[in-house]
Amino acid sequence: MALKSFTATRRSLVLGMGGAACLLSAPLAYAQQVFINVLTGGQSGIYYPLGVALSQIYGKVLPNAKISVQATKASAENLNLLQQGRGEVAFALADSVSDAWKGDEEAGFKAPLKKIRAIAGLYSNYIQIIANAESGIKSIADLKGKRISVGAPKSGTELNARAILKAAGLSYKDFSKVEYLGFGESVELMKNRQLDVTLQSVGLGAASIRDLAVSIDIVVVAVPADVVAKVGDPAYEAASIPANTYNGQKVAIPTVAIKNILVTHEGVATDTVYAMTKSMFDNLDGMVAAHTAAKAIVKKDAAMGLPIPLHPGAEKYYREAGLLK
Repeated sequence: MALKSFTATRRSLVLGMGGAACLLSAPLAYAQQVFINVLTGGQSGIYYPLGVALSQIYGKVLPNAKISVQATKASAENLNLLQQGRGEVAFALADSVSDAWKGDEEAGFKAPLKKIRAIAGLYSNYIQIIANAESGIKSIADLKGKRISVGAPKSGTELNARAILKAAGLSYKDFSKVEYLGFGESVELMKNRQLDVTLQSVGLGAASIRDLAVSIDIVVVAVPADVVAKVGDPAYEAASIPANTYNGQKVAIPTVAIKNILVTHEGVATDTVYAMTKSMFDNLDGMVAAHTAAKAIVKKDAAMGLPIPLHPGAEKYYREAGLLK
């Protein structure tokens, strides 16, 4: 019994020493490990498939990285998660990024988010107000008294909805029903005649709206240029949805466009962000394959007009590319 006890004790000591050695060597083993969580949006939107494409691109140039893609409520949530260090890359709308930097509490930011940094300006979102043709809605004024979905609470879409409706002289009180739902859920309610209209801030050719347009007759509601001007935010630019973007939409429809930005935070290593920035522009075809909205990503414009500072890694790339002096 004594010999057996001694042997067991000796084995425990050896294992303990081995465990200690593992603990001491752990920092060396994990020194090269990089974690990249890509924050996107709802799976029926455009951020998510583009985020998946980015994760695949990053995986090829950062073989030691552990990369994940997270579906979220989009802009405001993404920016808050970045500030908290719970993500490394995120998609967000320019107006939300500006609000985050300033700390606009009404927009979902309790304090200025000073850790966030820009990687690149991307494609533009278009505010797309889609009505069931049976509702009789033909103009933005006709929305009054109708049932509407304005996007998830404090999402980029919902913040856009507030701004545009206010500029058009409307508030949420003017609707018979207001739902705060993502794109896919909004479309399902539209199909079931439980909503009259959905407002979606998303790239052209969004899968959710294409799906709706082949299920029911739709009307794409115009946002006139004078309404866009009344918003008073330089991030909001007059634009148009080209004819035939959706089934049954035979003419171009005026609306507003807002730039999307790829964002990171100051804690991500310069070399990592440099590699992520370069690999994205070297593999834009992979982004376009994920969603046609990526066709509008233009390298020469990517560092221009951003509401927050560039990350040093992104800045290094643009300088090497001759896009910054």
